[in-house]
Amino acid sequence: MRLGLVTGYSGPKMQHTMEVILEAERLGFDSVWTGEAWGSDVVSFLAFVGAQQEFL
Repeated sequence: MRLGLVTGYSGPKMQHTMEVILEAERLGFDSVWTGEAWGSDVVSFLAFVGAQQEFL
């Protein structure tokens, strides 16, 4: 089974969101998913998240 984490839109709670994402990575989750809406750019958010990850 593969696990994925769905986050909310990027914004003022970004620090908390990154803590959740890094914990999910530690627990073995395979992917992070997010949405895109007016004023929330998904490509920049996921690029930032990807830069924080450890790739094995």
